[in-house]
Amino acid sequence: MSRLRDLVAAELSVSTPAPITAFAEHLATIFPDARAALFYGSILRTGDLTGVLDYYVLTEKPPGGWRGFFTRILWPDVSYHELSHGGAVLRAKVALMTLSQFRKTAGGGDHDTTIWARFVQPCALIWAGEGAREVVIDAVTDACRTAARYAQALGPVGGAPHALWTALFQETYKAELRVEKAGREVSILTFDPARYDRVMQAAQADQGGPMGEGERIRVRQAWTPRKLLGKPLNAARLMKASFTFQGAARYAAWKIERHTGVAVEVTPWRERHPILAAPGVLMKVWKSRRKTA
Repeated sequence: MSRLRDLVAAELSVSTPAPITAFAEHLATIFPDARAALFYGSILRTGDLTGVLDYYVLTEKPPGGWRGFFTRILWPDVSYHELSHGGAVLRAKVALMTLSQFRKTAGGGDHDTTIWARFVQPCALIWAGEGAREVVIDAVTDACRTAARYAQALGPVGGAPHALWTALFQETYKAELRVEKAGREVSILTFDPARYDRVMQAAQADQGGPMGEGERIRVRQAWTPRKLLGKPLNAARLMKASFTFQGAARYAAWKIERHTGVAVEVTPWRERHPILAAPGVLMKVWKSRRKTA
């Protein structure tokens, strides 16, 4: 039996507020071949439903057509959705990828760092289709195992779990294009430090004890290409998202009004051509803010 898998299975089964569950069930109806829906992010801790909910929807196959072609190369496919629930409008940003892609990268089977670095953090398996729950539990367990392995290799020799996780997040943030401020790992680790201790201790128990020096050298060598390719991969995904982000205009309009107070009408043209519409929208925001300044 795996201590780590037992821990992951318990975490993934955590109960979530009804609106979060309802949105996951809604997403399962609008994505073809949906197998599971994972919820993650700061709202899992805060319960603040006024922000944007974050989901990963795992499917049997990638989307059809040209969108699926690009998603096979540069996953995930990102989209924005809204749902009326209990008299309120909920908003969600959804990352879509196949379950097989998720399993491969969670286990460190490619040069990507984003999945295992994301899913070593708390998440909840809100919805799962027939036969998918155990597969997702295995994949998230692999994500935690992969992250713990790199944490032991990149952190101080014999370091406490907190020091190892700190080193890991610092290195992954440096390897990726991130908007977080420096020290973001502090807020992640201080919310529930005992939880990260348990994850590291369970991972080490599964591997038979702390990592030896020979393994540490091997894993550090494996980190080098991941570090070099992290930013180019992120840049390519951002470029892809600029053309394929479904609902980008509605998402941008909501963000602009939330942060500036300026309402932006989402016309059919802006919905179809968010990039072309961006200069005009920004000019409208600038003029509106000048009038109220």
